[in-house]
Amino acid sequence: MKGIGRLERCRAQGVRYKEFFQSVMGTREYIMLKLLLVSPDKDPLSGIAAALKEHDDVELLTTESGEKALAIVSKNAVDLVVTDEDVGDMSGLEFARRLISINPMINCACVSHLDPERFHEVSEGLGLMDQLPIRPGKEDAEKILRDLRIIKGEVSP
Repeated sequence: MKGIGRLERCRAQGVRYKEFFQSVMGTREYIMLKLLLVSPDKDPLSGIAAALKEHDDVELLTTESGEKALAIVSKNAVDLVVTDEDVGDMSGLEFARRLISINPMINCACVSHLDPERFHEVSEGLGLMDQLPIRPGKEDAEKILRDLRIIKGEVSP
């Protein structure tokens, strides 16, 4: 695709992602992104969840524990996992450690209260795509979707 600018212009005109993709790519199907949110309490991730649901190309799954999330990703293709700082039965970082043993190529973003430098130190080697603030919202959703689309080669950086 020719960069995200054209998509943003189409969105401003009320064109949905599917119609945009088909206008660019012809009759081929557009790519659905499957995202999994992991949190024992839906409230901390409610802002990012609401923003993600606005996108036609996002299928949003949720679960309340790390073990359940690991079971989901071991049986299903998931493009991105977003974890709360605590996922009930383990920390978000422990979940990320276990996740890479199941699928080292999966994209993951973790909520953390740590400053960015400390977060980088403790998450080194986990392949995390991003650190999210304690109550991620619309801006965070847009950023991780943009980054995910770049990683997947759907848009140019």
